[in-house]
Amino acid sequence: MNNQFVIGLDYGSDSVRAVLVNVETGVTVASNVFWYPRWKQGLYCDPVKNQFRQHPLDHLEGLQTTITAVLKESGIDPKSVKAICVDTTGSSPMAVNEKGQSLAMTPEFAENPHAMMILWKDHTGIGEADEINRVARTWEGIDYTQFEGGIYSSEWFWAKILRTIRVDESVKNAAYSWMEHCDFITAQLIGCQNPLELKRSRCAAGHKAMWHESWGGLPSKEFLQLFDPYLADLRDRLYEQTYTSDTVAGNLSEDWAEILGLSTSVVVAVGTFDAHAGAVGAEISENTLMKVMGTSTCDIMVANKASLGEKLIPGICGQVDGSVIPGTIGLEAGQSAFGDVLAWFKKLLLEPSIELIQKSSAISDHEKAALIQELDDQLLVKLSEQALQIPVEESTIVALDWINGRRTPDANQALKGALRNLSMGSDAARIFKSLVESICFGSKSIVERFRQEGVAIDAVIGLGGVAKKSPLVMQTLADVLNMPIKVATSEQAPALGAAMYAAVAAGIYSNTQEAIQAMGSGFDNIYYPIPEHVEVYERLYQEYVSFGKFVEKG
Repeated sequence: MNNQFVIGLDYGSDSVRAVLVNVETGVTVASNVFWYPRWKQGLYCDPVKNQFRQHPLDHLEGLQTTITAVLKESGIDPKSVKAICVDTTGSSPMAVNEKGQSLAMTPEFAENPHAMMILWKDHTGIGEADEINRVARTWEGIDYTQFEGGIYSSEWFWAKILRTIRVDESVKNAAYSWMEHCDFITAQLIGCQNPLELKRSRCAAGHKAMWHESWGGLPSKEFLQLFDPYLADLRDRLYEQTYTSDTVAGNLSEDWAEILGLSTSVVVAVGTFDAHAGAVGAEISENTLMKVMGTSTCDIMVANKASLGEKLIPGICGQVDGSVIPGTIGLEAGQSAFGDVLAWFKKLLLEPSIELIQKSSAISDHEKAALIQELDDQLLVKLSEQALQIPVEESTIVALDWINGRRTPDANQALKGALRNLSMGSDAARIFKSLVESICFGSKSIVERFRQEGVAIDAVIGLGGVAKKSPLVMQTLADVLNMPIKVATSEQAPALGAAMYAAVAAGIYSNTQEAIQAMGSGFDNIYYPIPEHVEVYERLYQEYVSFGKFVEKG
């Protein structure tokens, strides 16, 4: 076993990372990151309209670059690679043709944003989501949102498709089927040229497409017909069955085996979402809340089927059999913006400064570039240092973290962020501190919803870039939740989790729990709540809740 390796391929919002993992020790022997070039240029996006699209070429180029890089860096025998599993953001669907190829990969649609992958944080379908929710409650048939927390989001599969076919007739006519990002990359790897034959992700389908075995899969044609006849017809070109990510989707195709320098004997597991894979990589167990903390958050739990019973938890992002660990119910919640809240503030401060620097005649172009880079690298670091020096009892500004809408509890992507109690003393560090507090308050509201519905949370584990890099955020979160928070050791927990799924699919381990025990990397830090901070933050949290109700009512 010591000479066997698996690859986890983790597609985030900005980049894709490949990790090559020793299946016996769980040690990552090589990793590589590819930043999406077209996305970095802002192509096909319009933030003012909440339109965020990505070209699949970014993803396919990243696939080739990262995997070939880790194989070269490690120097291992390529024959020792046994399996690959892909995790991606979601819901991030794209239109495909009869051969399962993205429309954006064809000349006719190569520059059409509606033919691109619709990124998870694209909220152009708010109206369509509202329509789905209204009809689900009033059509006198099955409420297909019941396992999605009772509220369908504009971030999800059907709302995005419905919006796209309403605004672009050419895409509507050309789209034979639709695939989630994780399914598309998996299909590419195995050379699947028939969308109807691909084993689709249980995680993606259950949490975002209203798939549930109790009503035979996807929502009925009668329900979908109420929105557009195209959706009813589309149902026949999607899927009935779904599969967990410990399942084999197929083997690496001859084309990709040649491109990557691997063998066609390499197993490709069914794809999954990044947060769910991250929870596995960070060693999830029952009654533990896993916070995958990046641009947004996904909060993941697993529940025993017997203990959860028939309980439906309102206002979350779904409860799905096997979406995290096969044999248990995966529960998902999250925040539409987490790190993005802080990135927004950074951009707010930086943009005019950068423009002035670029127009300056006082320094050379080389010095301008160096100064801009230094500002970009150091601004949030400096603000964090200053915020840590502000006594918690001086926190008076109250912020809402809804700058990208609210995911949970109770999805409402039309909501906006807000600030209260600004004064002449409200400098950048104090506003920044209030934004950090707001994202932590948003996390507390999720914890409270789970507890209100009888789901015990005995431990919290943080993973992702924010958890590893921001002591300010993590200490504030521990204080707000009044709970210790462990930080997962792995720098690439989603990719490691995908690698664990791959090891099970390859038959190296008999189940996901066994893979977690063998390949887990543990924890490297614990943040403990500071008692005198807890009381202050409880008072501020009540102000946050009150302020939120006021803004939402308005």
